[in-house]
Amino acid sequence: MGKIKVSIAGGSGYTGGELLRLLLFHPNVEIQQVTSESFTGKYVYKVHPNLRKTTQLKFSSLNELEKCDLLFLCLPHGSSMQRINEFQKIAPKIIDLSGDFRLKDPNDYVKWYGHSHCCPELLKDFVYGIPELHREEMKNSYFISSAGCNATTSILGLYPLYKNKLVELDKTVIEVKVGSSEGGNKASEASHHPERSGSVRSYMPTKHRHIAEILQELSFGQKINIHFSATSIDMVRGVLATCHVFLKENLDEKDIWKVYRQEYADEPFIRIVKENEGIYRFPEPKLLIGTNYCDIGFKKDEFSNRLVVIASIDNLMKGAAGQALQAFNIMHGFDETLGLEFPGLHPI
Repeated sequence: MGKIKVSIAGGSGYTGGELLRLLLFHPNVEIQQVTSESFTGKYVYKVHPNLRKTTQLKFSSLNELEKCDLLFLCLPHGSSMQRINEFQKIAPKIIDLSGDFRLKDPNDYVKWYGHSHCCPELLKDFVYGIPELHREEMKNSYFISSAGCNATTSILGLYPLYKNKLVELDKTVIEVKVGSSEGGNKASEASHHPERSGSVRSYMPTKHRHIAEILQELSFGQKINIHFSATSIDMVRGVLATCHVFLKENLDEKDIWKVYRQEYADEPFIRIVKENEGIYRFPEPKLLIGTNYCDIGFKKDEFSNRLVVIASIDNLMKGAAGQALQAFNIMHGFDETLGLEFPGLHPI
């Protein structure tokens, strides 16, 4: 098989830059074009300085996109759906990293995004992009919609419990702590260093958009409630989700171990992190920087039926570019770890 010709629409943001970094070292990929309307004609390393001496690619305009085998869309939310018909003429396969095709019910876009979907008939064609949940569908798919980073962390942490119907359906509380890169690379008053540095900012205590994805993927045909809050803290990359669930039965930790092993034992990017001693007894975002792993740990409250599940990822990797590349590998029959082998750094 020859190399897959890919292009990235919207390559000047953090997600596009991270995806470009990964694709440059993928042995079966040829990067054809990377677009940016703000930086058309400039070398990509002018925007992504970590890629100096790695590539001489220059940014193109969206209007200059040529036909390719697969198109990654790293455009702002709401942009992909506006031009999806145009993109489908450019590439037979598309992986969209925005929120435009994540939800199956078009009414959810009105409820959670505050606007109607402009092409709801296409929602059914996109596979939701968490490989651990939808691997078989991805193998024969042409369109994949990568999941949101907070949703990915929460869903992977809780998926075994909901799939096996072990938790009460209306009491789950999730608090995520996130790094500043989740807000993108557009400067604002909120990102101004004197305002941002040292902050612990509750920026979305209710009605975060990613709740819609969590409900969609964990409901398994039942009505569930998820109580979700997001807090921005003083780190650049990373998501840490602390999930409080209440067990229907008084399971002990050995039983819970078995449930997680059953679902994730063969998953290359899921690690169960639960130690009895040391400083890294539970998942820690900084150890995951640059990796495609999702680390999951848990602790049962010995005085109640509450189980605390802790899950963590790098939001730009397993929560965006890494997840998209894993899906790309699955779509093309490659080893799904190809290009994603980096184990992280310690100390960091």
